Amino acid sequence: MLAFGYVEQRKVPINIIHMKIDDYIPFCEYFIIPYLLWFAYVAVTVFYFAFINKNKQEYWQFILTLGIGMTLFIVVSLIYPNGQNLRPELTGDGIFIQLVQYLYTIDTPTNILPSIHVFNSIACCIAVFHHKPFQKRKVLLTGTAVLTTLIVLATVFLKQHTLVDVIAAAALNLVCYQLLYKPRAVHAEKPARV
Repeated sequence: MLAFGYVEQRKVPINIIHMKIDDYIPFCEYFIIPYLLWFAYVAVTVFYFAFINKNKQEYWQFILTLGIGMTLFIVVSLIYPNGQNLRPELTGDGIFIQLVQYLYTIDTPTNILPSIHVFNSIACCIAVFHHKPFQKRKVLLTGTAVLTTLIVLATVFLKQHTLVDVIAAAALNLVCYQLLYKPRAVHAEKPARV
């Protein structure tokens, strides 16, 4: 949190991240709901794997994934200060617009690559889907997949992130999955023939 606070507050030139397709994604204030649900989603998942789940391997797979992603986020932000300029001028006084306005005041459009919202959501989804006791609970798995998808969509429909940030977060999750979840084949050494 200290490192995140530092990269958010420092005054350095920003590299703007942008894809042409970002301009065609409409703003939709209703996505503030899944965007804010992210905080509870990550907290509940971490709590479950830290204090309720008895499988230490699953705990470490999940915690190391989160640690790798957030550490690389800080490193990228330090080496390549980045941001976006997609946020619209918000008008209206509906509750959803007010929530987005508040979000915009507390979360700057800088240090966005890769998206931590996207990375942590996918990491939570992978942990839930790999947890053996959950594998027969179709409602839980479906709800987890839907919430994860809505959170990912929220990052671009609220103009918090570009598609580059989303793709980078998904790619980083793929790397973590290969490192931490994919079973490694063990090849027994064959005795030398005489």
